[in-house]
Amino acid sequence: MSRGRAHVLAGALARLLVGEVGRATTADSGAVRQRQRARAVRETLEGLGPFYVKIGQILSTRPDFVSQATIDELGALHDRVGAAPFTVFEPVLEAELGRGWRRWIRDIDVEHPIGSASLAQVYRVRLADGRSAALKVQRPGIASIVHADMAVLRRAGRLLATARPQFDEVVDIAAVLEVIFEAMAGELDFGVEARNMELGARMAEGFDLLTVPEVLLATPRILVQGMAPGSSIRDIGKASLGADQRLAVAHDLLAYMYHCYFVGRTFHADPHPGNVFVHSDGHASLIDWGMIGRVDRSISLKLALTLSNMAQNDGEGAAAAWVEMGKATLRADIEGFTSDVVSLVPRVAAASLDELNFGITFTTLLRYATRRGIRTHPMIPILGKSFANMEGSIRCLAPELSAAQVLRTELTGILMDLTCEMLSENYLARGALELMLASDSSFTQARGVLRDMAKRETRFTTDSQGAKKAGSGLVKYALGALGGLGLSRWWLRHRDDTKHR
Repeated sequence: MSRGRAHVLAGALARLLVGEVGRATTADSGAVRQRQRARAVRETLEGLGPFYVKIGQILSTRPDFVSQATIDELGALHDRVGAAPFTVFEPVLEAELGRGWRRWIRDIDVEHPIGSASLAQVYRVRLADGRSAALKVQRPGIASIVHADMAVLRRAGRLLATARPQFDEVVDIAAVLEVIFEAMAGELDFGVEARNMELGARMAEGFDLLTVPEVLLATPRILVQGMAPGSSIRDIGKASLGADQRLAVAHDLLAYMYHCYFVGRTFHADPHPGNVFVHSDGHASLIDWGMIGRVDRSISLKLALTLSNMAQNDGEGAAAAWVEMGKATLRADIEGFTSDVVSLVPRVAAASLDELNFGITFTTLLRYATRRGIRTHPMIPILGKSFANMEGSIRCLAPELSAAQVLRTELTGILMDLTCEMLSENYLARGALELMLASDSSFTQARGVLRDMAKRETRFTTDSQGAKKAGSGLVKYALGALGGLGLSRWWLRHRDDTKHR
């Protein structure tokens, strides 16, 4: 399969090159040729299928990789294909649920699929218990095609890294590809997508206006879920909701994403308008959880600090936090990057979504970082895509909303959640273990120094005042840490005792 897909990709690349040669012989201006080239790239990616559509969507958030004309064109990428007859999908139903699958599903509207994409087709169904639901069925053989595409792209990535070592030093091609492959796991296994949905639903419990459809049945190639009420946020129309309703649901959508990024650290990576449904009662649903992103605690905290500094109009702070998220290469120009960010941030802090795309501003930092020799964490492009998608969705409903203002409003709640996490038993236990390890290491090093001194093998000079201050500071730090751990532990026990009285 990999060899066959390699031939398909080679043919697509050859057609792009032939088109480029043809454009070079025309009298069109450079700008016209750029737009034609970008359109050809988009059409090629759409023709290659779902995996390359996702790659193109991520590239649309990487101005450090592709031109602005290509970014604009890739923003129009879509993964829609003509509906296939139900007979194509019926064998998948039988293979996943057995010959008696009709005992579960009483009625299927096979003539009018709800959605049709290159990965799956979705039908409105009625279950045996009378409930209405959405049935998602994977296209036969599509998983093996996508896995073959991944294998081909891995090889291409290794070749590019070898040919362009300086580029790879800043971008880390292999890591970026692996992050994309992992993010797409739920697209190929609906059991993974079902778990993503259940996690997303738990994270939405604190938001009155948001829901995630209930998972009713899931296998690797079949997903049955509750129907999302309403219609796409693109189609709902501003007149369907009052101004207060529009702003409230838009605020909840963006606040939810912030909490996913910084507290839950698992987020919907594809919240474009087709995946955000809004009902006329002012409630919203997030669907299609096949593609998600995950960040660790350290990266999420640094990202929160970056965006918080941007919202507070602190360019230097935003630049410093961004650099900490990645890695400065030997040729990094930190001062130049800081200057870039300082000039950018004031335009972001007070703008509404109608005036400025906060997500695109975020991806602009990617371009600045790459240009200045700073490697960005490979998950950041996925997160940038997610943020830009959600901004685009909210812009359909409430373009006057300010993403920076929503962040400022939600920051207190986010910090409270993070503080509670720090006071959890697991976190305190980890802190105690780290302190013990540091103590053991210090004692071992001290014994080594004393032993060498006894043998007259070590000589060093010290500033007695500096040493005294340093020692005093270390003791104070250790005592403070132990005291804090003890106090926090006492508070948690007191809280638990109070609950059980």
